[in-house]
Amino acid sequence: GINAEYGKQWYQRRVREAVVSTQSTGPHGNAVLPKQNTKSCDDQCGETEYDVCDADVAIQGSFGKATTYTENVGQFYNYGCATPGNTNVLYDEVQADEDGVYTLDVQGSHSRYYRFCCCRYA
Repeated sequence: GINAEYGKQWYQRRVREAVVSTQSTGPHGNAVLPKQNTKSCDDQCGETEYDVCDADVAIQGSFGKATTYTENVGQFYNYGCATPGNTNVLYDEVQADEDGVYTLDVQGSHSRYYRFCCCRYA
């Protein structure tokens, strides 16, 4: 089974993804979907009840607790919703191997990240 530390690392990433997606407002919660590398977020969001895309984000978070207020705990890129963008399968969480989260390094200069669609209910 999955150990607690492994689960905690994925949880930390999910929280950061959700924070990036909080730009929308309204009576409904918003959704963060793992981005399919060959689709645009407009198309991907459009296939769900959260059919409006607000952002296609690439995000990467560090592991563990922050110790200072100036510590870099993650990086993100905000892409447009209309195109698939970078179609490299390495940036597709669903297609990544189970231990893919361990290869991410927020301090590295050539580290990988995963992409997500920030979708909202229309």
